[in-house]
Amino acid sequence: MKTYTAPDGITWGVVIQSPGASNAMILFRHPDGNSSRLDRYNWVLNKGPEARSVTARVDPMKVLDQLEPAEIARLFARSIPVSRQSSFNLAPEPVRG
Repeated sequence: MKTYTAPDGITWGVVIQSPGASNAMILFRHPDGNSSRLDRYNWVLNKGPEARSVTARVDPMKVLDQLEPAEIARLFARSIPVSRQSSFNLAPEPVRG
């Protein structure tokens, strides 16, 4: 596992999950650790020989080792929250007459 310190000072854990032939998920783990709700993710694209084989899988450790700090920062800047807060109220509205 690597770490990344965001501009706001939070140090995130960086791991690779869900490897495929041509991509893998980069997961930024929030240091809170109480919930994955605060984690963020993005996708790392692979252009190696595995990308041309439908049965191949990239090695997560190899992908992580090849990521430079500037690339991790770029991926974090464009990352997506794993979970989002609900933008609507689940309670039914009262019927108005």
